[in-house]
Formats: sequence, structure tokens, C-alpha cells
Amino acid sequence: MSIKPYPLQFKAEMKERIWGGRALESFGLQLPPGAIGEGWMISDHPNGITRVMNGPLQGLGLDVVRKQYGSEWFGTCGAAASNGRFPLLIKLLDCNDDLSVQVHPTDDYEGLPEGESGKTEMWYILSAKPGAKIIYGLKENMDAKALSRAMELGLVMDTLHEVPVKAGDAFYIPAGTVHALCSGVVAAEIQQNSDTTYRLYDYNRPGLDGKLRELHIEDSLRVIAYDNAGASRMNTMNIGPGEWLTIASSSYFLVEKGLIRGSEQAATSPDSFVILVIAEGEGLLSWEEGGQSVRAGECFLLPATLGRYELSGSLTVLRCSVPGN
Repeated sequence: MSIKPYPLQFKAEMKERIWGGRALESFGLQLPPGAIGEGWMISDHPNGITRVMNGPLQGLGLDVVRKQYGSEWFGTCGAAASNGRFPLLIKLLDCNDDLSVQVHPTDDYEGLPEGESGKTEMWYILSAKPGAKIIYGLKENMDAKALSRAMELGLVMDTLHEVPVKAGDAFYIPAGTVHALCSGVVAAEIQQNSDTTYRLYDYNRPGLDGKLRELHIEDSLRVIAYDNAGASRMNTMNIGPGEWLTIASSSYFLVEKGLIRGSEQAATSPDSFVILVIAEGEGLLSWEEGGQSVRAGECFLLPATLGRYELSGSLTVLRCSVPGN
């Protein structure tokens, strides 16, 4: 019996992190004990595969669904990345403490672990405490030699560009950009489906096992884009109901922010699946065959063949897809 396409919701894979907390409970998510820094909401990565929690496909991992339905459900551009995995990884992040200062490689970096891709990503700030900030790039005129020298002298923080943040800020972080979320921030992250991170600096603090976490100095110095990889930022709070604002665009993902007040119709295309991240509010997601209540913190994968759908209620939504070639 064939199954008609429907919006898929997944059981999140929760990750304990030294910098995590309990803030994701505010979205109604069930957290295991400990400092939970990451909720992998939609993932087809060996380090955390999410399973469908609604409808006829309940219990199946995203990897199984993708292999079973291929481009029919995931689109001609969204069926798989070059490494054969689902193209994107969707996370919610609770930064109760500062993350390590880090950088991600590009797809063509020769030191990539087997099966991994590079990692271009973007952040949407869901909430930020007063005075919250992030690290976003290096200061001007910084090169590998100067950065290496600063590290030898214990002056890494003097080389970094700090940016104050507030809810509604969006940051595009191409591979090669030095970055770190800092304490007091809760964010949604849309990224290439990769788990490769090179730590440049970690505040000399112990990890969950009580030992200093590994740094990746040589890899970091090699993959940093010293003359800017194309990082960009914007505040997105001025959009009105019914508007869709592009907040990140790359060859890997297109992310738009929309404000729903009442109802709005849209449709998927044969090119790509659509992922909806509910950033604020609550409402209803409807399609030809049914409906699903939605609320802040929930994420849905809409198959490319779903067709027309409607969002109604009072919602702030991030809409993600894979762009055509």
C-alpha cells in the first residue's frame, strides 16, 4: 500500500554539552538529565538519527525514509547531498555557557573525516539575555601567522570580533568563518549535514569527563578564511504579516522567515522538501489529507510531493529548502 506524503515530525536527539542547560524544556521538549546543549530536531547523521513520531511512518529513522522514498518525497535537489546523506541538519541550541571558539571546513578540505562534508550553517536567535553576544569572525588584518602568534601568547580572544545579539538576529556562517555562540543565547541552527568542528580555543576548561577538551589547531589554521568567507548578518524583526524575508542563502540551503497572522497558503515543489521550524507562537498546519497543531520549538519536514499546505494562527516560522542547481 502506497503512503501519501504528509508532514513528518521527528523525535529529537538530545545532546549533553559542557555549555548546555535546560532551556529547551521551555519548548515542551522532554530532556534527559544533564546539561543539554543541542536538540537535533531533524537529522540523518550517524551521530544522531531522528525517528518519525507521527503518521504511518512512525518509528522509522530519517535515513530509512530517505532511502525508501528518495527523490519522490525529498525532491530532485533535496534527495541527498554529495556524501549520500540527507542534505541538512536542524538543531535547537541552548547556550547556558560559552561554546568553544571554532571553525568548520569546506567540502573540499582534504582533512575531512571519511563520509563527512564541510559545514556551512546559519543561526537564528530565538532568545538572548541582556548583554548576550557571539564571536563572529576575526578582527581586521588578521592572518595565519598573526593568529598563530596570538595563540602562543595566550591572546586568542584579542583576535576575535564580538557582536551583541538579540532575538530575531540572523547570522550566515559559511565554512571557514571563526565563530562561537556565547552564554545566554538560545538559537535555531540550519546547517549542512556534518558533525565536523575544529576547536581553536576552549577557555582552558574541562569537558564532561573532567579532562581538557581536544583542540584542533593545525586544522583550524588551515581552514580559516582569513579574507572573509562571505559571512553576513541581519536583524529580521521589521517584517510584517504575510511577508517572507530571505535570511540566509547558499548553494546548500535557502532560509526564509515568515510572520503568520491569520492564515497563509503555500506549496512545495518537485525540487526540494520544505522544513518548517516554528520559532514563536502556535497554530495549525493543514494539507489536503489532514491537519496538525504546531507550536514554538517544533520542526516539520514537508515532502516535495505534498503540494499545497496552509499555516494558520499566530506564528513566526523559518522555512528551509535546498535550492536548485
